[in-house]
Amino acid sequence: MKYLLDNKENVTQSLLFWCDRFMRNKLTNLSNRHIKDKDLFNQILQKLSNGTQTIYELQIIIKDARNLGLSGINTYFNPIYKLYNYLIPLKLNSLKDIDEDILSDFLATSTSNLSDASKKNHRIAIVSFFGYIDKQNYALNGEAQNHAYLYNIELKNWGGIKGKSGTKLPSFMNENEIKRFLEAIEVFPFSLKLQARNKIIIKIIIYTGIRVSEAISIKLKDIHKEDKIYMIQVRGKGNKPRVVMIKEDVILKDMDEWMELRRCEGNLLFCNQGGKELTQSYISRTVENILLTAGIRKEKNGAHMLRHSFATLLYLKHRDLILVQEALGHSDINTSRIYTHFDKERLRKTTDLL
Repeated sequence: MKYLLDNKENVTQSLLFWCDRFMRNKLTNLSNRHIKDKDLFNQILQKLSNGTQTIYELQIIIKDARNLGLSGINTYFNPIYKLYNYLIPLKLNSLKDIDEDILSDFLATSTSNLSDASKKNHRIAIVSFFGYIDKQNYALNGEAQNHAYLYNIELKNWGGIKGKSGTKLPSFMNENEIKRFLEAIEVFPFSLKLQARNKIIIKIIIYTGIRVSEAISIKLKDIHKEDKIYMIQVRGKGNKPRVVMIKEDVILKDMDEWMELRRCEGNLLFCNQGGKELTQSYISRTVENILLTAGIRKEKNGAHMLRHSFATLLYLKHRDLILVQEALGHSDINTSRIYTHFDKERLRKTTDLL
């Protein structure tokens, strides 16, 4: 069903309407594999269909969706939330008053303190938002209807992103720092009920390079032993399956202890004390505390840095981009190519050029 561009009594309500519709569209297009409560998800979609009264009500709904397992929605919601709060004080007479100049000004002011990658995500979200409106609206044209108002927003000339990709070299630990980090895991003062679980999940991330979201979603049926190796099936972005491995002796003692304590709902391998799935923020906080204990400080100290450390070391050991791509579950080998920037031996050859 299509709607008038300015379909409410005022610009504020019309803009909120399109924010609701866009968020609903994005939620239905994200991978639903990690959704924990399908009934609650349906309620969220219904709320968005009915429409919210304020942007803060929409923010709460999106938070509920994120807690259900749809963490990727924040990539779209955060820029749209900022845009809404930027546009309302402008007191526009119509949504048709929005153009590329206004959006370029918004991006320039709202992303000034962000990384190039985050700036790129903001641009993508804004272009997607107005692209959605282009497809879903119609404007009155005399007596004729179904004549869509087109923004055709591209923001190609927006200068907030340096270079083509906006990619920033990731933080990572060197081999010595990884050794100190692994030693710190063993002596960190975890709660007795949680130490086995926390040690296993953090070791799995650093030893296999899987994403935090993949680690907290592992099911009992996804892990089994074979020739002193734990084989773990994980599902990455786009619900794509792959297998990672970790030596049995790395986690066996902790695994045996955790299986005695484990009281998880359903088939989850890891859970909190209430039996629910762990959150990514909890794992990241735990990793940051261990890093501080080990005296390791990086620009980004979260759990995702462990994945970069694994990938960097894997490439430096084997110089095999295909292996890195397969281990990390990258759909495009160019994503894996960033780890070649840390190959100092290869780059040292450039010093002999002249």
